[in-house]
Amino acid sequence: MPSDALPPSDRPQAPKSGQQKGARTSVLPKSAKRQRVTLDQMHARLLGVGMGFLVIYGAVALKATFATVLMPMAPEKRQIASQVPEIPKSDPHGAISGDFVLPSVKRATITDRNGQALAISLPVAQVYANPMELIDPEDAAKKLRQVLPQLDEAETVRRLSLKKQFVYIARDISPVQEIAINNLGIPGIYFEPGERRHYPLGRTAAQVMGGVDIDDHGVAGVERYFDQRLNSDRTPLRLSLDVRIQAVVRDELQAAQDNFSAIGACAIVMDVRTGEVIAMVSLPDFDANDFGHAPNDARFNRAVTGMYEPGSTYKLQTAAMALQLGVAHIWDKFSTIPIHVGRFKISDIRTDHFAPWLSLTAVMAYSSNPAAAHIALDVGAQRQQEWLRNMGFFDRVPIQLPEAGRPIVPSVRNWGISTVMTVGFGHGMAEPPLSIVRGTAATVNGGILVTPTLLSQAQDLNDTQPADPMLRPAAYKPTETQPDKLPEPVGPRLISEENSAILRRILRLDVTQGSGKNAESPGYFVGGKTGTAEKIGPHGGYLKHVNITAFTGVFPMNAPRYAVYVMLDAPHATAATHGWTTAGWIAAPTFSKIVSRIGPMLGMFPDTANAAAIDAALAISMDPAVPHGYRPLGPGNDPGDPRNAKTPPHAPLKRN
Repeated sequence: MPSDALPPSDRPQAPKSGQQKGARTSVLPKSAKRQRVTLDQMHARLLGVGMGFLVIYGAVALKATFATVLMPMAPEKRQIASQVPEIPKSDPHGAISGDFVLPSVKRATITDRNGQALAISLPVAQVYANPMELIDPEDAAKKLRQVLPQLDEAETVRRLSLKKQFVYIARDISPVQEIAINNLGIPGIYFEPGERRHYPLGRTAAQVMGGVDIDDHGVAGVERYFDQRLNSDRTPLRLSLDVRIQAVVRDELQAAQDNFSAIGACAIVMDVRTGEVIAMVSLPDFDANDFGHAPNDARFNRAVTGMYEPGSTYKLQTAAMALQLGVAHIWDKFSTIPIHVGRFKISDIRTDHFAPWLSLTAVMAYSSNPAAAHIALDVGAQRQQEWLRNMGFFDRVPIQLPEAGRPIVPSVRNWGISTVMTVGFGHGMAEPPLSIVRGTAATVNGGILVTPTLLSQAQDLNDTQPADPMLRPAAYKPTETQPDKLPEPVGPRLISEENSAILRRILRLDVTQGSGKNAESPGYFVGGKTGTAEKIGPHGGYLKHVNITAFTGVFPMNAPRYAVYVMLDAPHATAATHGWTTAGWIAAPTFSKIVSRIGPMLGMFPDTANAAAIDAALAISMDPAVPHGYRPLGPGNDPGDPRNAKTPPHAPLKRN
């Protein structure tokens, strides 16, 4: 068709200026152009929306990173933010009892003198619920029992159905159980962080450790005495106990209790120079982790709470006061003839092995009751009371145990002649065993009355001791020039060095030739005193053939360092004891076994090479010679003998 016949819009156009002839041009319809513009706009808009979502998701991710990794919120703040109901301080039944304060300080660890943990706190959780937020109490209880098998499902359903905002579900669950319960996703179930006291060594020093209540506050033993310190200072509390010595003493004491069928027993090891208690065992005992369910007899600490007539162990104090007061000398002789006081008779179990008159040294070795009564009469009631009071026998023994009891002593108004005599040989009053150990230490350490302590002297005592000076054992520090020198005893001097040296020889004599022969431990040069007392029955009278048998001793006597006390309550005779239930047959052998085993642990080894020389230096005669110029007490010179009323033994010869 000719171009002229075409419409103007469809006619071929002449090329524009500069455009080559024959070149092809792209000519698009207007509808196609509009479609392309629309697609470009859509792409731009989609890109904008994508960038927007990217920014939003980036912000969320950044916020989540800060909230969970870089700067997480504290658990307490999360609880407050989620409006969790407040937890009462202590109410296992779900009653709200006041404002709750989250624990900020955990209870400090308790260790022995070598750093062995005796009590530690473990992280636990308490599970509680807000029943008002629960959907299905029965389903919640069923799920909880899957993690806590010991849970009473019926009781839990009842508690979760209460119209309350707070009920406890379980206490002291482990972190693993806490995670498992949390993963159940039960609404209205919450956790309270806490801690549980644990005693890794179980029965070791159980009565000394004591226990804590449900709120982790001490209720007995050192846990109670140092409760404030343990809850305010995270530094471990280091005790004077040595768990190695404690274990050995318990082992030997348990064997003796079983062998002699005793109803109870106790033993103590104490440093005579510092007063540190190295071991304190009371049987029967219990697992400290089960304090709340332990029977009363097991929780009873016989070492400080039990009151027992000391028996002949008290004769050591009678001899000490007589020597120190100058009313008797080692060569003076005293009658062993039975003494009749009213309807009572003071006599010895057997007298066929010693003479009717004994020197003071022989009185101690053979443990004569009438002779000890005569010595006490020479001292007199007033001076006897003063001596015992100064020695601490009238007061509670100062030790960091709330259970320490007060001794049973006669009234001063009723302290007549019969009391003087009976107390002179260890009857008529009752003392805790630790008091006997303390008095024994004073007789051999140079005459110093030290204060027993359960704290290691290696730490600063000022931060752990009460204000009462009577309850603050004095710390010691070795001198810089002699760091290995034994610490000097700190306390009031009650006995002179000279008399203390005499008493050491007398105690050694009791083991080598007297009633304590079975306490000998070769190479350790032990000395001590036996003590047998009839047990008092429930109605106040003495029980015949039911004894308290004890032995108090020290080793080594050439350089006294450790006092050891052993007591068995109501032991029975065996074939090995030949029917006897006295201390020489029962307590003394146990003492020997303990010393032989703990000596090397304490860095002390038996010296057998120099045994003869050391024993010679410690020797004292059963019948000491009377020095020139002295008139001895004895037959014909007894100040109580009416035949000597006009010629007292003090004149004309010297008595002091």
